[in-house]
Amino acid sequence: MIKNKYGKIVNIASIYGAVDDIFPTAPYYASKGAVINLTRALAIEWAAYKINVNSIAPGFFPSEMTASVFQDEKAMQHILSRTPLGRTGEPLDLKAALTYLSSPASNYVTGQTIFVDGGWTAL
Repeated sequence: MIKNKYGKIVNIASIYGAVDDIFPTAPYYASKGAVINLTRALAIEWAAYKINVNSIAPGFFPSEMTASVFQDEKAMQHILSRTPLGRTGEPLDLKAALTYLSSPASNYVTGQTIFVDGGWTAL
């Protein structure tokens, strides 16, 4: 990318890189906060090479990692009560953000994190 003076990098962070919650996973929160700040730092460092560096911070989506949470009724009540759109994410929600950040439509966007979270971080 540096040699070609063009590139698009999209890191995967999490809502928990920006907010805390009731789930006791401090190392996860810290690592996702690091992804968000790494995204910002690399965006600045690599801007001269016309490399855009952004990240996506998903809220709750069905996955292998969240399977036990999705099966816990109390956890799901908590998640849905904190999500203004009243639902968890679907694959298309992430694909749309990734497509945008990977396309020429985002050529003037760098160092940003798009929170794909149904409004969770807006609360």
